[in-house]
Amino acid sequence: MSTKYFAPSGGHPGQEQLLTDRAVFTDAYAVIPKGTMRDIVTSFLPFWDDTRLWVISRPLSGFAETFSQYIMEVQPGGGSDRPEIDAEAEGVLFVVEGAATVTAEGRTYELTPGGYAYLPPESDWTLRNQGDEILRFHWIRKAYEAVDGLDTPDILVLNENDIAPTKMPGTDGKWATTRFVDPSDLRHDMHVTVVTFEPGAVIPFLETHVMEHGLYVLEGKAVYRLNNDWVEVEAGDYMWLRAFCPQACYAGGPGKFRYLLYKDVNRHMALRPGPAAYPQHSRLRAAAE
Repeated sequence: MSTKYFAPSGGHPGQEQLLTDRAVFTDAYAVIPKGTMRDIVTSFLPFWDDTRLWVISRPLSGFAETFSQYIMEVQPGGGSDRPEIDAEAEGVLFVVEGAATVTAEGRTYELTPGGYAYLPPESDWTLRNQGDEILRFHWIRKAYEAVDGLDTPDILVLNENDIAPTKMPGTDGKWATTRFVDPSDLRHDMHVTVVTFEPGAVIPFLETHVMEHGLYVLEGKAVYRLNNDWVEVEAGDYMWLRAFCPQACYAGGPGKFRYLLYKDVNRHMALRPGPAAYPQHSRLRAAAE
């Protein structure tokens, strides 16, 4: 399966443009439409050359607190030999345009559209755009929650086009999830997947659960239920949900509705704030130093 993923390209609307848009931020969810991802809201990072990014989520106290998500835009020849400065951070890369050359622990990989890489904490990795086209990819970061008795996950480099989607039971294949990680592998404390709905498919109940979510629409359009509201979303839009925000959707067509999904998984709920919540973090920090 080969598909075209939506990626922002920046720019600015003309002065004649109306201000009305679909952007909304509530106590339970946020919708960041593709039209808000303009030049003026880009950011830059230390040690990244010829690169800008859109920060579409970050940990916020009282909202979603487990992850950040960037859309990276790297010019030909750009990239970083020191991309991650937090030794406790794990990361997932997902390429939507161009090609990324990733070197991790001495091995080099080429990530093309649909390409996925899981990079555990303390990984020695670099990323370069060695092609002639602009590279755009998602970078999802999370502080890894180590557990005594469980090893740190291995580096994974895959492509969604090589993975058969898992069909949701009772849906005749109209709702399916492309999984890059085995759900039974409890070393992982986050999953990033691609969810696909055929036209007319639905989430037939209001999901209400502990997972925080980031949902970037890769393709198509749908009506999504978020808390008390139905919102229209399309390729390029981003939905950001705090834990327990009720959610459902209806994919109206005419084509498939697909999104890149983040969720936190497989860990006890922290019962106290700060570093004491996961004392294993101090072990990772000490090892890094």
